[in-house]
Amino acid sequence: MQTQSTNTIDTSVTQFKHKINSGLTKKRITVLQINLGRRCNLACTHCHVEASPKRTEELAPEICEQLISLIHRFPEIKIVDLTGGAPEMNYGFKPLIEAAKLTGKQVIVRSNLTIYFENGFGHLPEYFAKHQLRIVASLPCYLSDNVDRMRGTGVFDSSIKALQWLNQLGYGKEPNLILDLVFNPQLPTERKFSLAPEQSDLEQNYKKFLKEHFNIVFNNLFTITNLPVGRTKMHLERRKLYTSYLQFLESHFNPSTIEHLMCRDELSIDYLGNVYDCDFNQMMNLPAKTSNGETLTVAKLLEAGSLDLISEVQTAAYCYGCTAGCGSSCSGALL
Repeated sequence: MQTQSTNTIDTSVTQFKHKINSGLTKKRITVLQINLGRRCNLACTHCHVEASPKRTEELAPEICEQLISLIHRFPEIKIVDLTGGAPEMNYGFKPLIEAAKLTGKQVIVRSNLTIYFENGFGHLPEYFAKHQLRIVASLPCYLSDNVDRMRGTGVFDSSIKALQWLNQLGYGKEPNLILDLVFNPQLPTERKFSLAPEQSDLEQNYKKFLKEHFNIVFNNLFTITNLPVGRTKMHLERRKLYTSYLQFLESHFNPSTIEHLMCRDELSIDYLGNVYDCDFNQMMNLPAKTSNGETLTVAKLLEAGSLDLISEVQTAAYCYGCTAGCGSSCSGALL
């Protein structure tokens, strides 16, 4: 099942490109984010990928080989960022890690933590530590009720056990074993919208609570706004909150975030090898384009011998989610 294109213009908010008075220019590419597929052991209520155990889409072997070639060929790629679904469950996970590490790149794994307790995945924490992978783990609150409401019954307890396991291996303690957590706000059920709390203050609250109650330590907390994409969009539409949420995000637009947007120096690749400016555009089927309007694939990048074929980022109304308040990215607040 593929997410359908939603490229129609929402007239309830100012077009994003008009808000910034120009196109959003692409910078030199340094980050390769790869969505390995939609298979996941969870089905979180806020998931913009709409991942679940029932999804079967995953990276094809030929696309994996092309991505490995891309990783080897372009030293300007500094970060290979693996996401999903649960990236660990999808084809190509370990070959891509090992290619990236062989070429001296940082590897980020976006993990839901609970995957370590599924059959066949119990070796992952040790594997991650061996290869010094940076783990970015979802923990949308430090209170169990809130986490289980968003991600499923028992997820909080499993996440705590996983974090303790990672700490025992040195994650959050040793300089080469980075463990970051991700906060997402609860999904609104009425027109009382809010942005994520101030990131550094919330990080201190997380660190204090998790240390005192579970003896857990970690490096950084990333606050990420719920963009109206995927299940978040469906949640808002069911409650007739979609338009008002977009208007709320636009009302908090902060032009200072534009310089730091993640879409400007990354390529987002789907399991079919198509190229997007970011993971949100990928889920909304809004492909990256060259200046002459051509869409791109990994094969075309290899043929051209360049990652820098895109001059302008494709934008949509949900871009206000990344530019509201202190901004939002896969690495948390922008300001």
